[in-house]
Amino acid sequence: MTTLAVQKRWNYHADRLGFVANALSLWDASPSKTMTFKRFSELPQTERMDRLKEITAANLIHTKRILYYLAAHEISVYRLSSSLVPLATHPEVKWDFLTPFQKEWDVLGRLIKQFSIRASFHPNQFTLFTSPREDVTLNAIEDMRYHYKMLEAMGIAKQSVINIHIGGAYGDKATTLLRFHKNLMKLPSPIKEVMTLENDDKTYNVEETLKACHQEGIPMVLDIHHHLANSDGVGDLKTYLPSIVKTWEHRTLPPKIHVSSPKSKKAFRSHADYVDFDFIYPLLKDLKRLNQDVDLMVEAKNKNLAMLKLIEDISKIRGVKRITGGIVEW
Repeated sequence: MTTLAVQKRWNYHADRLGFVANALSLWDASPSKTMTFKRFSELPQTERMDRLKEITAANLIHTKRILYYLAAHEISVYRLSSSLVPLATHPEVKWDFLTPFQKEWDVLGRLIKQFSIRASFHPNQFTLFTSPREDVTLNAIEDMRYHYKMLEAMGIAKQSVINIHIGGAYGDKATTLLRFHKNLMKLPSPIKEVMTLENDDKTYNVEETLKACHQEGIPMVLDIHHHLANSDGVGDLKTYLPSIVKTWEHRTLPPKIHVSSPKSKKAFRSHADYVDFDFIYPLLKDLKRLNQDVDLMVEAKNKNLAMLKLIEDISKIRGVKRITGGIVEW
């Protein structure tokens, strides 16, 4: 059964699972090969752009390989690497990474649409709108533009998301949140329309992130691992789930949830190689009660291998049926 056929019968509660960036089952397929500015500067000027283009070309080819892997395994949720283009936003380098690769971007977009893949980006922790420094905000806007340009080049901007965290607290959460909302006004509307906010493991919890999402009218990505690492003073997660789901109502996408488990009790915030099924099972039961379709992004060190192991674990639950390589039905 094709992924498209499954989507047409979504009158059931279905969970689609996906993974981040690299498919470890493929040989030498990292889509995140990069180059430091120091290395770039050490190259002869006549070689610099050629080297940037070589690395970018390799990353795009590897992404194409991964998309075919997704199709072969009927996996329809995937996070693209934010490192597809080396030094794309570096102030001393900024280069045109679209024109030389128009064909390659178009091919990736056509494959994503052909295989009905939900693609997303997750910029790094430095892309934030809470800093009192204007240059940090301008850099965040530039980084969001970079991600949006890639989505546009692939023709999938309207069906994708760019997910970020709120950021730091700078010693005063109330004042910082006011600054966050003020700084976010500087983000171009088309980019804001596809952005999401995720609760984090140290600073902004589920309740605070949800409130910010309501104020900005943007969807919230729940991270269950982060929640369990940062849940002091927060009530039962079940009370928040309906409101989190509701933030997605204006998008034509199911709510998205990040799942992972701790590396150890001591390193609780670090991701384990695989996802401990018992760790996330309470969340799965809560979602079942809501009868809500969701997309689960597996954030584990072993990438696709961890995702495939988790879907096997979920499919062993009584009443759950695995209907494709990447979808289970409740």
